[in-house]
Amino acid sequence: MFYSDDVVEEVRARNDIVDVISGYVKLQRKGSSYFGLCPFHNEKSPSFSVSPGKQMYYCFGCGAGGNVFTFIMEYENYTFPEALKMLADRAGVALPEQEYSEEAKKQRDLKSAVLDINRMAAKYYYYVLRSPQGARGMQYLKGRQLSEETMQKFGLGYAGQYSDALYRYLKKKGISDQLLKESGLMQVNEKNGMYDKFWNRVMFPIMDVNNKVIGFGGRVMGDAKPKYLNSPETVIFDKSRNLYGLNFARTAKKPYILVCEGYMDVISMHQAGFTNAVASLGTALTSQHASLLKRYTEEVILTYDSDDAGVRAALRAIPLLKAAGISTRVLHMEPYKDPDEFIQALGTDAFQERIDRAENSFLFELSVMQRSYDMKDPDAKTRFFQAVAAKIADFELEIERENYIEAVTGRFGVSFEGMRRMVMNVLMQGVPVRKTPVRRQERPEKEDGIKKSQRLLLTWLTEYPKLFVTVSQYVHPEDFSDELYRKVASMLYEQLQRGELNPARITSRFTDPQQQRTVAQLFNTEVPVESPKEQEKAIAETIKKVMKYGIEQRTAQLDPTDIAGLQKLVDAKKRLQELGGLHISL
Repeated sequence: MFYSDDVVEEVRARNDIVDVISGYVKLQRKGSSYFGLCPFHNEKSPSFSVSPGKQMYYCFGCGAGGNVFTFIMEYENYTFPEALKMLADRAGVALPEQEYSEEAKKQRDLKSAVLDINRMAAKYYYYVLRSPQGARGMQYLKGRQLSEETMQKFGLGYAGQYSDALYRYLKKKGISDQLLKESGLMQVNEKNGMYDKFWNRVMFPIMDVNNKVIGFGGRVMGDAKPKYLNSPETVIFDKSRNLYGLNFARTAKKPYILVCEGYMDVISMHQAGFTNAVASLGTALTSQHASLLKRYTEEVILTYDSDDAGVRAALRAIPLLKAAGISTRVLHMEPYKDPDEFIQALGTDAFQERIDRAENSFLFELSVMQRSYDMKDPDAKTRFFQAVAAKIADFELEIERENYIEAVTGRFGVSFEGMRRMVMNVLMQGVPVRKTPVRRQERPEKEDGIKKSQRLLLTWLTEYPKLFVTVSQYVHPEDFSDELYRKVASMLYEQLQRGELNPARITSRFTDPQQQRTVAQLFNTEVPVESPKEQEKAIAETIKKVMKYGIEQRTAQLDPTDIAGLQKLVDAKKRLQELGGLHISL
């Protein structure tokens, strides 16, 4: 739903950023700002800064930044409307009522009702496990070496041996048969009517990233089939878009996420201290899973079972993760089948060593591919290296191809030049020869430099608003190189012209988290200076640099028939010459 800027600003202003973030991060005051360990990446020295003056946060380590909305969106994985509602509730601000169509209202109410039913069912299963009826389930879980603390953390439960126990419990709560059917917790047939989907099973509540129970997995006690049974898809549960354990793993402060096969692998790994483990829900990893993982990490380590099925699952997952932009490695658990077995046998230190030595996913693919070739036969060996060359040729960057050629050389004992020629042959098939090399290096470097100068100028304007009188004489929003930079500069100039300074409000105008992160960087760029005099000199030089770049850009884009535009450029160049004697005083 769309809310007016005034409503958004009221909610933001009523939620002091230091108070909000202090609920998630331990902060200590240093000068005019507060510092703590960044919750978005793993670090030992505090680089996470919260400015009460700007009402913004910024991490000088990983670049995460924004206002109070950005923080809640990033930390809780909320959409902007969800973050707005949470902060409005926190501050006691009444948001305007959202108008729903009749159909949308029915869907909203149905989702809310199914969530309530799942919550009640989770409580019921949790209670039964700890009652005499749950003795069989408790015996199984304790046999798997799970502590009471771990069972409680994951909300583990038990569905008793009667196939209508949950049905009778929920009916006493006044739930209609129609809602019970929608919940996915019941099955219906002509002979038995409505009865429980899960019975005589240890129950694993499946939670979304906001810790809401959206479904269940059940492990049967005995030899019945299937061994594991999951909730069907419902209005709140889509197994291809959710990962078991992600609600915990997303806050684990690790630079990677461990992806394994099943519930028990995740639980045993969390108990052993590997709280960044997740698993797909009875299905192979999907592109939607990969996109979900990308929100929380840049690297995944696949910890699938070491059997043939686990190898096949890894080979299916690798291209999906690569397509999502995630770096992938593969952990080897031999001689053990799964993480649980490995940790029980060798302990956590040995498992961490395996994580540290996890294999690059491309080299893992090659090692699996090698099994199909008789490397003692010269012809088969040549075909293998031809297949390897074809895979290396898929990499777009030359430096990446060179790196993998070097890795293959070390792994398989082939000569670097021989492998390189094979890769080049693949690349040249059907590709016309380029006569003139394209030079792209100089301009990007220049643009990166000018962007930093533009960021510095915007940062200084928020720290020393009195500079605006001087800066605005020489630098205008249209002098900034990037569209987002120009928008932010224009908003900041408008504020300063009115005698106002509110960077956090500017950030609120952008609801995309990546844009908010960029805006935060615009107001938190630093350059090391040793004294106020040096800073004043740096500001003067930055003004000149940004103004000069703006003139160059407008000169390149000027229509020769635009006399008025030409006159403006002449005037601007005169002012640039006058800048030689510019003196800045802070």
